[in-house]
Parts: sequence; structure tokens; C-alpha cells
Amino acid sequence: MSKKVPYRLYLTEEQMPKQWYNLRADMKNKPEPMLNPGTMKPVTVEDICPVFCEELAKQELDNQTRYFNIPEEIQEFYKVYRPSPLIRAYNLEKFLDTPAKIYFKFEGNNTSGSHKLNSAIAQAYYAKKQGLTGLTTETGAGQWGTALAEACAYYKIPLTVYMVKCSYEQKPFRKLVMQTFDAEVIPSPSDTTHIGKMILDADPQSGGSLGCAISEAVEKAVTTPGYRYVLGSVLNQVLLHQSIIGLESKIAMEMLDEYPDIIIGCAGGGSNLGGLIAPFMQDKLLGKKNPRVIAVEPASCPSFTRGRYAYDFCDTGKVTPLAKMYTLGSGFIPSPNHAGGLRYHGMSPILSKLYHDGYMEAVSVEQTNVFDAAVLFAKQESILPAPESAHAIRTAIDEALKCKESGEAKTILFGLTGTGYFDMSAYGAYHDGTMTDYLPNDDQLAEGFNSLPKLPGIQE
Repeated sequence: MSKKVPYRLYLTEEQMPKQWYNLRADMKNKPEPMLNPGTMKPVTVEDICPVFCEELAKQELDNQTRYFNIPEEIQEFYKVYRPSPLIRAYNLEKFLDTPAKIYFKFEGNNTSGSHKLNSAIAQAYYAKKQGLTGLTTETGAGQWGTALAEACAYYKIPLTVYMVKCSYEQKPFRKLVMQTFDAEVIPSPSDTTHIGKMILDADPQSGGSLGCAISEAVEKAVTTPGYRYVLGSVLNQVLLHQSIIGLESKIAMEMLDEYPDIIIGCAGGGSNLGGLIAPFMQDKLLGKKNPRVIAVEPASCPSFTRGRYAYDFCDTGKVTPLAKMYTLGSGFIPSPNHAGGLRYHGMSPILSKLYHDGYMEAVSVEQTNVFDAAVLFAKQESILPAPESAHAIRTAIDEALKCKESGEAKTILFGLTGTGYFDMSAYGAYHDGTMTDYLPNDDQLAEGFNSLPKLPGIQE
């Protein structure tokens, strides 16, 4: 084993980053602009201000500003639960008998149980500063909804959460936590919106999707005076806020005189992965270092590995701007399995561009293999991981075993996005043998691709 380093390394308050990093500023080839669905021209701040907070709209479209100062009020809130620890997985290394050094950034030490609070605080803060009277959002596994409910309660802002129906039914305790923080939680699709009713008319038994829930949340926001919509992943502004994860990780690894050869993160919409890799990808873009970056997604919702790089709506109701991203089509309804927050049909435009240009890799993994890794990790490191996080764990283990075969002592960093205490039905299905693997066939994917918009001169 290499020289001993602490099991857990925390930064001091003085070492905590005071700025967020905007990865787009260092991308030679920027993500393609979002398009206004009415004009098919690039959206402007004025176009999206009716949906988003003004400051967040500006952050969303800013491709040039490298660093944004974190407001002091947000820094103070961060200190309640940050910095999060960088942990050396000594026990897992020993069990695998690998020469690899495995580190993970653990984001589960807060009431929301995940990294989502990093952006929820920022978005609620800007809403309060603007004087808004309420917010709406969607949530899949419930991590984002819980985080935003927590942040909105702190800033005393009413919140309506549209929760994907299959997750609403699988994870009732997530709903109760959101309600503890005074959020109204509605299973989506619902009969409370025009779009929800349309989806239910077409499929009364629909288990919903993040795309459906986004449509409902946007409709609620734009039809309620003083309300705006906020989103927990995919958007540029969210990856900006989540850069706090990677910035802390890089500082901690520098303190240990370490640098990752391989960086691994689960990928649903891209918030955790984008945040974790941000400063390391900056090094790669600027030619300073060349780490491998691996996105891990569920085989049941394979946006990167089987999707298309195309302009698509971010929601099922087709009311949002169009984004150029890897997508399965806004009409794709994923299987109601236990991948939780990784069931979105598309991927962050930033990450999609980086993947398309060859700066990162992607793999898809099946559910039972993911839970094999989750259980093994829990036994070795005494942390019960969320199913989303376990996708990254699966690939980190696989890469460490490759090091065992080759004898290479590579340094691996992965993101442990949150805890799995609200996912016990999934663990129960794994243990009693009722968990199954689902892979959409080509015909099922074709149905989603058929929903892609036809844009003459832009996308055929």
C-alpha cells in the first residue's frame, strides 16, 4: 500500500472555494445555444426570465465568465454542511486486492442526503433576492425535491414539487421529508395541469418521467403570478453551482499530493458528474493534465451510449427551449426501475458537447450489477449508497480490478452523490431476488427518437 493518508480529509472554512467555476469559459467549442421553440433562434435572457429567476437566467447563458463569486449568504449556508469529505476507500482497496488508490467525494452529509443542496441553496437565494412569491420544480428519486424544500424553508419561499409518480409510490418517506419542509408534493403526471391531463388521457397508468414532471412544473410556474421554475440538473447554471464539488476535491487532492488518473461519476442529467469533473476537465481543456473521465448511466435509460446528439425538448410536453444534447427523445418513458434520478431522457448540453468532442467516455450498467457493487461498498466502507451513486461505484470497482490485472497503481476518484436510506425497497428487491434488469430494445428507442423535432436547416 502507498504512503498512508487520512481516511477522511476535510478542508477548513478558510480553504473552501469562494467562487464557482464555469466550465464553458474554457471550452474551445461551446455547447450549441438553446433555441426558442417559437422562433427557432437562440434564446435570450429576456426569453427565459418568465420561467427562471433573472440572475439564474444570466448565469444560464453566460459562456465567457470563468468564475462567479459565491454570495456571502450562500457561503454561510454552505458552512452548515460543507466542506464535504474526500475519503480514501482503504477497505475497498484491500478487499479488491488492487494496487489502485480509490478516493471518493461524499456528498451525503446533509438532510437532503445528496449533492443537490449545493444548487438548491443558490437557486432559492436568487429567488428570494428577486422577491418571488413561490417556486415550482420536478423531482425523480426525490433528492432534488428534498434539497429544494430544505432551501425554500430556510428562505421562507412556498414550493410546489411534481414528483415522478413511480418514485412517489416507491419512496413515500421522501415525500414526507419534503412535506416536513412545507413543500406541496404532487405525483406526476397529475390532473392539476393541462399537460398532466393530456399525458393521463393518453396513458392513464403512466408511471411518469422527469420530462413529464418538468412540463407540469413549468406550466404551474408560468401560470402563477410571482412564481418561477427551478431545475436540479441538466442546466448550465446547475453545473456551475455544483462545481463546488470538484473544486473542493481538487484542493483536497493537492493537499495529498495526488491527482486522479480516472474520474468517475453517475450520469442522469449531469449535475453531479459536471460538478465533480469541472476543475479537472479545465486542466484537460487547457492541456495541463489528461485524466480519463467516465460517465456511468443505467442501461435502462442510456442517453449517452445509445442516444442521439440532437436538438430536443427538455420536457415531455414540449414547452421548454430546445437543447442540443444526447437524448432518447422527449417522448421516451423509461422503465420504472430503481435507477432513481438517472431516468431523464437527455443529458446536460455541456457534458453532451464534451462527450461528442471526445473529452470523456460513457458506459452503461445493468441494475443488478449496480446493486452488487452497492452492497459490496456498504460492507467495506460502512456507507449505504444511493442507487444513483452505486452506478459510479460499479465502474470504479471495475477500473480498480483492471488495475489489479495490469499491475498499474492508478488513482481513481469517484463521486458518491448521496445515501440510500430512502431506497430500501430497491435494496429489498435486490436481496429477495425480485430485481430484474431492463434494457430497451431498438424499437422502443425508435419510438423516442421519432419524437425528436424536425428542424429544417438545423436538424432533419
